[in-house]
Amino acid sequence: MELLFNSLLDQMGIAPGSVRLLRHQDSRSDKGRTPYELWRDDRPAFEEYQSTQSPSNRTKLSAEFWISFVVNHAGETLLAGLYQSRCLGLNESVMHWPHASGFSPVGTCDVYELRLDDRLNDLAGRLLIEWGHGERSWIQRADNQNKIVSEIRAAFAEPEFPGYSNFVTSLSKIENLPAGWIAALKASRGVYLLTCPATKEQYVGAAVGDGGFHSRWLDYVGDGHGGNVALKSRDPSDYQVSILEVAGSMAAVEDILAMEVLWKLKLQSREMGLNRN
Repeated sequence: MELLFNSLLDQMGIAPGSVRLLRHQDSRSDKGRTPYELWRDDRPAFEEYQSTQSPSNRTKLSAEFWISFVVNHAGETLLAGLYQSRCLGLNESVMHWPHASGFSPVGTCDVYELRLDDRLNDLAGRLLIEWGHGERSWIQRADNQNKIVSEIRAAFAEPEFPGYSNFVTSLSKIENLPAGWIAALKASRGVYLLTCPATKEQYVGAAVGDGGFHSRWLDYVGDGHGGNVALKSRDPSDYQVSILEVAGSMAAVEDILAMEVLWKLKLQSREMGLNRN
């Protein structure tokens, strides 16, 4: 039998009509943290982030309660918390947006007073719902959208590492991956692929040093090109990164470089990509 989210609200004496459901999933390609990462690492920063909203959403957000959800690295919709909400009106000063290291000028966003209600605290980080197909509709009325509770976990846990062959992300997200994912990437070396979303060009590279894939990718995060000639000639871009082949634990540097050469031939990344050697 399916467990519906509104049945939990009824048990706690909260009328679904007084609740707005907010699903925070920021996919912008900047070097800031996603709402999930803010919630995981810095709750005050997360609450600062969600307390500023576009005035165009004022009617949709008008409710006694907000129930916030965040989308983790596995795409799961995770309960973040229940908040009592009150709109204070337009901001009277420049507002800092901690997730994107940006600012909102005076008078450009609504500011909300949000008070954490402890009635759902024990389920925060443990309860997952099925949001449904309307992902762009990130603000929804609880009384119109009775969400299915897909899982209640024993404790909050990061999503499991998807495996090297399934791993795909962007360079802007490398620094804030789950700790278990970073450990897996640091422990392995091999051949990887960078793909530019702007020019559609690809680059084949090798991770041969200490710190494996993760440390090598941080080089690109730091300077935008990792010392590569062709990448230096392009405008900065948030490259998609994936793994083509993982080297064995006993592989020598020469073995990994030979693997890299083979992948350059297979993908023709010298003729149709960003490799220059």
